[in-house]
Amino acid sequence: MFKNYLKIAWRNLLKNKVFTAANIVGLTLAFAIALLLTMTALFELSYDQFHENKGSVFQVYYSNQTPKGSDLSTANPIPFAPALKEEVPGIKNIARALSENALVSYGDNDFNLDAEFVDADYFSIFSFPTVMGDSNKPMQNQNSVAITEEAAKKLFGTTDGIGKIVRVLIGKEEKPFTVSGILKSIPDNSSVSFDIAIPFDSHSEYKENIDVWDARNHPVYLQLEDGVTKSQFEKSTVEFTLLHNEGQMENMKRDGAQPDVNGNYAQLGLLPYTDKRFANFNSGVLNVKRTFPYMVLGIAFLIIFIACANFVNMNIALGEKRLKEIGMRKTLGAVKGQLFGQFWLESIMVFVIAIALALVLANLLIDPYKTLFNTDATFANLLTPTILGSFLVGILLVTLITGGYPALLLSKLNTLNALKGKWELGKNGVRNALIVVQFVIAIVLITGTLVFQGQIQFMRNKNLGFNKEQVVSIPLNGKKDSYRVIELLRNELQGNGNILAVSGSDNNLGRGKDGSLSKSILGFEYKGRIVHSNVLTVDYDYAKTLDLQLLEGRMFSKEYSADSLSMVINEAMVRELNEVNNPLSTRVYFDEDSVAYNVIGVLKDYNHQDISKSIEPLTFFLDRDYELYYAYVKVAPEDMAKSFDAIKSAWQRVEPNAEFLGSFLDENIDRTFRREKTMATIITSGSILGIVLSCIGLFAMSLLVVAQRTKEIGVRKVIGASTSSITVLLTKDFLKLVGIAFIIGTPIAWYALDKWLEEYAFRVPLSIWFFIGAGLLAALIALVTVGARTMKAAAANPVKSLRTD
Repeated sequence: MFKNYLKIAWRNLLKNKVFTAANIVGLTLAFAIALLLTMTALFELSYDQFHENKGSVFQVYYSNQTPKGSDLSTANPIPFAPALKEEVPGIKNIARALSENALVSYGDNDFNLDAEFVDADYFSIFSFPTVMGDSNKPMQNQNSVAITEEAAKKLFGTTDGIGKIVRVLIGKEEKPFTVSGILKSIPDNSSVSFDIAIPFDSHSEYKENIDVWDARNHPVYLQLEDGVTKSQFEKSTVEFTLLHNEGQMENMKRDGAQPDVNGNYAQLGLLPYTDKRFANFNSGVLNVKRTFPYMVLGIAFLIIFIACANFVNMNIALGEKRLKEIGMRKTLGAVKGQLFGQFWLESIMVFVIAIALALVLANLLIDPYKTLFNTDATFANLLTPTILGSFLVGILLVTLITGGYPALLLSKLNTLNALKGKWELGKNGVRNALIVVQFVIAIVLITGTLVFQGQIQFMRNKNLGFNKEQVVSIPLNGKKDSYRVIELLRNELQGNGNILAVSGSDNNLGRGKDGSLSKSILGFEYKGRIVHSNVLTVDYDYAKTLDLQLLEGRMFSKEYSADSLSMVINEAMVRELNEVNNPLSTRVYFDEDSVAYNVIGVLKDYNHQDISKSIEPLTFFLDRDYELYYAYVKVAPEDMAKSFDAIKSAWQRVEPNAEFLGSFLDENIDRTFRREKTMATIITSGSILGIVLSCIGLFAMSLLVVAQRTKEIGVRKVIGASTSSITVLLTKDFLKLVGIAFIIGTPIAWYALDKWLEEYAFRVPLSIWFFIGAGLLAALIALVTVGARTMKAAAANPVKSLRTD
């Protein structure tokens, strides 16, 4: 019996080749892309889930009340972690960690590695497996380091590096360390990635700040004792926070800060480590949003929905061609269950073929997909019992709903009505509803594509206040003194007419090839209140190199020896100091014993941080006691590639053992919104696929509509109807559905996109034209897809259609 059902099912699929092919193509595309998107989303959601202690591991953050509202920070002073462990019960392990690049030498070779300066407890808190060495203590003592397998191969050419001595540049001094542990390469889904782990107390700033509580520069992670909850621990730190922040809180009260809901002016909080990748502190409130992975999962679901809606619509419509078959089967004794089984089996066959083809297609697309979407996800993210079980249950449910619903309708038909070819479906209500939902999804995705691309272009083209097209930034990752390197670069490039200026600073603009992105903030008292400012140590010609606009005064100059006790500020800092009328008369004492620093110049505000943030106060210093970490070279607009090669050659002469990681600033800026570009690419791809699937469904539906109304078309032609009027008649019903979809989809898209754009201080206006453009595009798609077939039918010879039974 089952074999007979299979034969009949196969024959019916072959009999309706166009619709079978449309269903298989649509479902294959949908399942393949949905697999890849789900793989990406699950990879994102798996971040930091591999740590064995993940349920009890937290990152410490501080909430400080300021006159401007709440301010959150994950940076801590060096004595904080030991004091917290000693004074507050409930901590099992605690560790400080500071991420920096480190110049590591072995033999005559130098390597720039990602370093993590950590306490010994770090490897008790986190699960970074040890390949060689003591798995519980990969860093044996203060003179040893642990490195990853990849770093070992880079340094030694083999992973067998235990006992070998490497030299690490700490500040301006090289220190020898013994390799005591080889770690397994850090997983791709780890929020923290490093090549070498170095004892925290070896850091260059450790000794001078060992007892300093007002210098914050590193995150702290802790593991709670069993039975201690997050809320319990946070409450137990209130007295600790009051004790160690008493002076700061008094200043905040004096300056007009208001307490939080608990009556505190400073509060220690814990962020679950598994939320670290999705946490945002910028708004003064901790926000944990898994927007990206859930958006990707949502798009995967919507794509499958569109394909399944097509399947349902085509199966219901095709049912009208099988009414006599159903009537005959019922006459010969077939019961509802047998008919349901027959039609459902046909649906399952289509799904099985589509799923098999989707697996093949997804496997073929995975490499270009990973490159396009900048993801390290693999199919291994799907190969877990829970995920595989969920997929199987999902497929059964989808086939039951999409295949079972049309099968149920067909099996319930009255025998006499079936033989007469009569089928009352309530004026195609289900079909129309599904088409409307399809186009609601398409309009939301198209609008999202337009807005995302618009925001990216806005960020890319916005005048940031500095020259990003003609300036190359170079990480100073060699052994030589940074000021000496910049001076040598100036000398090497001096005779090149295309090199316009050379300078340096202790921070980069955007995200360079070294991957770093950091900032320094200074707080001090000015005229009886606390003032905070971002700080930047720069070399001569900084403003000239970057084309920063000087509004008042001057920049630092070699002609003035006292410039080491001077500072230049931006407009936001002028407002912060409340010295709008005469900023050049400002004198600042950073502490009671310091000499006065004079403001000698005011620069026009420019985006010195991520473009998603508003422009903050910024103060420039010329202080050779602080290292520079980046060189900047401005080139002429002509033959920029040749100028870049000249800079690279000069670098190799100045720092022959250091890797050249130069990049233009516009590249650096692009890297800061890599996530936005990935989201835009996914939404754009989802929109295109949604449109293609909708077109497949509409085209198949138009074939059926034309087939059902062949005689009507012939009659209308005979009595004088024109081809255009018949085309309009046949397409207007579909356009009405698009109009309804536009009315429903527009407010949904507006709400979602408005919420997303709130995260950006500088954003593209949410113009009505984005939505009108999406609606017109959806209408055009429907018109072209349906109109192409209806015009052909309307132009056909009416005698032929009237003569055909």
